[in-house]
Amino acid sequence: MNTLQQEKYVLLDSLTSIWDQIFTVAPLVVIGTKEKQGYDLAPKHMAMPLGFGNYFGFVCTPRHNTFSNVMATGEFTVSFPLPDQIITASLSASPRLDYISKSEGIVKALPVLKAPSMDAPIIADAYFYLECGLHKIIDGFDDYSIITGKIKSAYAHRNYIKASEMDEQDQISKNPLLVYIAPGRFAKITETIAFPFPKNFKR
Repeated sequence: MNTLQQEKYVLLDSLTSIWDQIFTVAPLVVIGTKEKQGYDLAPKHMAMPLGFGNYFGFVCTPRHNTFSNVMATGEFTVSFPLPDQIITASLSASPRLDYISKSEGIVKALPVLKAPSMDAPIIADAYFYLECGLHKIIDGFDDYSIITGKIKSAYAHRNYIKASEMDEQDQISKNPLLVYIAPGRFAKITETIAFPFPKNFKR
């Protein structure tokens, strides 16, 4: 095979984060946790299903309260916001203040609900929710870790459930999805095309 034609490409500086030097597409979710006498919300884009079973994980650091909250309670929620909820997702990342807790100063000011079966918050009116019990924490990514959870319950808005009798493009057009364009941008997806899987493809 041929070698990469390097005149068309730039070698990225690996002494700094390569992820700040190129645009990539990611989901955007908000993680909810119980925090002492209050609650915490934190947006995450390094988040994903783990395999095809009912597992979900996200990248976090011990420097963030989300990490210690999950360690203390053994559970967390995941909210998948709609495109028009981008401000809510953004505000959930607001920094803490010394004189007031994040739960009092930020979480109470946002449109939140309590998860159906655990003591943790979710974003009101999101299209998809997960309630997760801590599965394991995988350390070793510099000062970051992957927090993984076993999904105990999942709830989806009726308009977003895949239905064989509906045209998928029409469904997404009427019910758009939010994606994060790292670093620092987002997009509203209303148009999609069926993926051209090879014949007899099996996962």
